[in-house]
Amino acid sequence: MRRNWFGAFALASIALLAGKAWHDTMREPVVRQIELPFDLRGRDALRIVLLADIHVAGPDMPPERLERIVGQVNALRPDLLLIAGDFVSDKRTATQHYTVAEALAPLAGLRPDIIRLAVPGNHDHWRDVEAIEHELAQHSIGLLRNQVVNASGVIIGGLDDDFTGRADLEAVFQQVATFDGSALFLSHSPDPFADLPASSGIMLAGHTHCGQLAWPWGGSPSTMSEYGQRYACGAVRENGNVLVTSAGLGTSVLPIRLFTQPEIWVIDLVAIRDR
Repeated sequence: MRRNWFGAFALASIALLAGKAWHDTMREPVVRQIELPFDLRGRDALRIVLLADIHVAGPDMPPERLERIVGQVNALRPDLLLIAGDFVSDKRTATQHYTVAEALAPLAGLRPDIIRLAVPGNHDHWRDVEAIEHELAQHSIGLLRNQVVNASGVIIGGLDDDFTGRADLEAVFQQVATFDGSALFLSHSPDPFADLPASSGIMLAGHTHCGQLAWPWGGSPSTMSEYGQRYACGAVRENGNVLVTSAGLGTSVLPIRLFTQPEIWVIDLVAIRDR
């Protein structure tokens, strides 16, 4: 009798955990917001929406789901959309893989007045980063690979993927130095944040998925970061700089989340006022 009771309890616990995991995986992305002072060169404010780790693949992130997320982004009315890499996924546990064109097609639904920039992630390099760059261009999304641009008065340094050893911080810093004022850095991995010079600006990143499979009390067994939990999730302030690491949207390795949620970050930059 006791054995039967234990077996029933174990099955019920597994079912509840599986239900929780699927809910965490498929729920509408949580919108997290932060307001940061920044040198906006004549503007009063600028709204940035950060996406990361879309990982288009079945069962959890078919293009139809990305299309709904694009609608959510449009409703947030950003001036600037930044995407921190990993557009695709070739994980073995996927129920369906998509071509680059199929995976990125929903991005055509972005409002035309949104400025759009991105950096590549490790999965993009593992698939075909040139094909991804070409397809992004069809949707007016510029892919920055150790390049710096001025977007609406904001200097943005886009790092190539650090996880696969392609980030060139020195080259990006040299380009940033030709501009006046602070810069905003976009990186797939948050790890380059540790090497930012003091008071350099803001870095936006993804890659960690906030652990993807996390402990219910916080933290996670793995972050795919050399710094463990230090830069794994959310906003961090160090050395006069600010890092925002997004949990991302899709999944890697396994097509599930647990005790983490897909995220969209809204970063509202407000002009620094003279005192």
